[in-house]
Amino acid sequence: MTQRAVRAGWVAVFGVALGAPVVVRLATTAPEPMWKQLTDITGLLALSGLVCAAVLPSRVRSLTRAFGIEDVIDVHRFLGVAAAVLVLLHLACVIAMNPAQIALLDQQLNGAPAKAASIAAGALVVLVVAAAARRQLRQRYEVWRWFHVLLAITVLTGSALHVYWLNHLLTQPAMQLVFLGLTLAVAAVLFHRWVWRTLLDPSTEFVVAEIRRESASVTTVSLAPRKGYCGDDWAFAPGQFAWMRLRRSVTGEEHPFTIASSPHLPGRVEFTIRNAGDFTRGIVRLRPGQPVWIDGPHGSFTSDVDACEGVVMIAGGVGITPMMSMVRAAADRCDPRPHRLIVVARNHEDLLFREELGWLRDELDLEVTEVLRRPHPEWEGHTGEINIALLTAVLGTDQQNGCLDYFLCGPPGLVNDTLEALDALGVPPERVHTEQFDFA
Repeated sequence: MTQRAVRAGWVAVFGVALGAPVVVRLATTAPEPMWKQLTDITGLLALSGLVCAAVLPSRVRSLTRAFGIEDVIDVHRFLGVAAAVLVLLHLACVIAMNPAQIALLDQQLNGAPAKAASIAAGALVVLVVAAAARRQLRQRYEVWRWFHVLLAITVLTGSALHVYWLNHLLTQPAMQLVFLGLTLAVAAVLFHRWVWRTLLDPSTEFVVAEIRRESASVTTVSLAPRKGYCGDDWAFAPGQFAWMRLRRSVTGEEHPFTIASSPHLPGRVEFTIRNAGDFTRGIVRLRPGQPVWIDGPHGSFTSDVDACEGVVMIAGGVGITPMMSMVRAAADRCDPRPHRLIVVARNHEDLLFREELGWLRDELDLEVTEVLRRPHPEWEGHTGEINIALLTAVLGTDQQNGCLDYFLCGPPGLVNDTLEALDALGVPPERVHTEQFDFA
């Protein structure tokens, strides 16, 4: 099945999930006063939006492969904010329908349905505000993740209890089927994410085969599927990423890392990781034979693009890892397409894989341009940041550059500067690919 068909299928699934409750409600209920209808419609849209927002970040591989993690998380955020707005509109419609119902805001007077709604609405507001202020809060990823998950569970549980206890919409058999379908969909996705993939799936377990130090601060960990498991279900495309855990537990800490190896490396998958923080220090201390759990592959950041006539890769620091997967795969496949790699590093010591890239130039049409921000006095290569002048010097002014695909990975400043330069050079936006790990 083509990626276009997969995307269309997912769009249809989410379209049905968002629209079915309202359509069924309007089709099975006799005409009612305007405010009554608006109350039900805003409530149903808020509920279905919350369901879709919960499903989106649950690491369904075909979904992240079809749209990319950036787009998936962007839609997740949008639906979360939209659901919060719809909840406020729902409350406004309830009061407009009957002003006396403003008493629902009084915790001493309202009943169980209103209490459940109040708890869900409050948790949703906190969730949205906390997400908007995440950078200001400066919380560790794991702390943020569990805070986010617990609030989301509170919102979904409170919303479900509100509908169940209110028992207004569930009198219609058709609406009962709709709510049952939404409940089963959420339950299936959450089971897959938190139980099957985290605790039971044998394809997620690997063992450490080798640890290699690439530099003083960068390490490559080479993994093999667990003994007795071939790992065929773990096929990946060059440039994709995965989450890594050092212990099999729902509460175990995990972080996303890009796959650095070629998908054609037999029996191995490799990650090149910068040593920063307790988790990565734990990876450095791994020894051959120790188990590691990998949830992946995910993402659409890959040079396996049907219409791609050539590849331009622009990497900053350890952002070179997906590019290494791409060029290694290209060499294994005897790919005839041109590959242009621009590597930006702070200094000479931070340039990775120089020897390997040297012999890869003999295996395929590969040109490597190194750029240093803090060059030593003897450095004769490019210096500074990515800009129009540098890209023009590397790529020339050939009109065919608009038919190439551009892959950017690195610090946000480098990615933003490169995007501006490519836009000024007239590169079509659909030819530019990025994938930033900003999940909250």
